Amino acid sequence: MNRNMIFFDIDGTIITEGTHICPKSTENSIKKARENGHLVFINTGRTFFNVTEDIRSIGFDGYVCGCGTYINYNDKELLYKSLEREKCIEIVQKLREYRVNALCEGLNDVFFDNRRPSIGHLARIKAQFGAQGFDVSKSWDDPEISFDKFVVWKEESSDFEKFYSYIIEEFDYIDRGNNFGEVVPKGYSKATGIKFLQEYFDIPLENCYAIGDSTNDLPMLEYVPNSVAMGNSTPILFDSVDFVTKHIEEDGIEHALKHYGII
Repeated sequence: MNRNMIFFDIDGTIITEGTHICPKSTENSIKKARENGHLVFINTGRTFFNVTEDIRSIGFDGYVCGCGTYINYNDKELLYKSLEREKCIEIVQKLREYRVNALCEGLNDVFFDNRRPSIGHLARIKAQFGAQGFDVSKSWDDPEISFDKFVVWKEESSDFEKFYSYIIEEFDYIDRGNNFGEVVPKGYSKATGIKFLQEYFDIPLENCYAIGDSTNDLPMLEYVPNSVAMGNSTPILFDSVDFVTKHIEEDGIEHALKHYGII
């Protein structure tokens, strides 16, 4: 049997949105894929600290995190791209200048703007981090601020066009819909993470599989020939993939891995 690599997004792919539950069939299917000799990786926009123990305990060979800015295999760091502290400070200044709300995500920490109240989605994220035991006291004004990527929310008061013009030379902007976007250094994506591991293991592209559900999964879904959209995906993905599987709560991962003969 050929050795394959399978890459899984997290939210909406292996755990349900909102309730954050991993279906038992998903867990069993991932374990079976590894037993069959295949490599399985998380490939997520989350930075490494935010891949929580409930996800890690499923059992993966490694993790591509922060949209390709961090790669870990078998508890060994293979790649890590962070922003220089001076650049982090500059970004914070521009976020404030153009009145753009954001969450700055680092390898081990997350940074909030403590000069203004967290509202809406940002407030819910902050509360969720706090409930999970993460430190939510670190702010944009932390003298040791260091992050790898960030997410932004456009508001009525935001001068987003000017902010976009500022970031686009050095960063890619992923529109996630609903005035929400993800900002990642140019040259890094879920696809570059796959390419790096292809070369590391000398595994051909035709043996690579990617499964996701949202627009930040598009780079990896368009890169691999064996691309899968969850049945609960953002509909824009359906025309960009090789196969559309069932809904996450209808054993979608199991269905996809059986479809390709991986399990």
